[in-house]
Amino acid sequence: MLNDSKVTANVPATDLERARRFYADVLGLTPVDENPGGLIYTTGGGTSFFLYPTEYAGQAGHTIAQWHVNDVADEVRDLKAKGVDFEHYDMPGVSWDGDVATFEGMGRAAWFKDSEGNIMCLDDATIS
Repeated sequence: MLNDSKVTANVPATDLERARRFYADVLGLTPVDENPGGLIYTTGGGTSFFLYPTEYAGQAGHTIAQWHVNDVADEVRDLKAKGVDFEHYDMPGVSWDGDVATFEGMGRAAWFKDSEGNIMCLDDATIS
């Protein structure tokens, strides 16, 4: 059943062309397919997400997608150099080193918003 199925994230965009530019210019991603409903991106390990137009983008108030990376601090540094601002959240038991949060016994993470206001997370690949 579902245990043997892949999961695809759906990421809303108020302005699909603005989002396409952000995902290309800032995150370095190119859609692998485009259809009348939106853009499909595939990343390492065969995971994918669907970027689709809707007026409700950026309203979730929670993390939409997590990027499991080898070094959170390196990714934060690279994205900051491209103008990305990072979010800070008041969470119990979390220590911060700049924009990187450390969860005792769990690893590190950092959060940013895409061009549409969706919250994205970078976290240690080892905790995925």
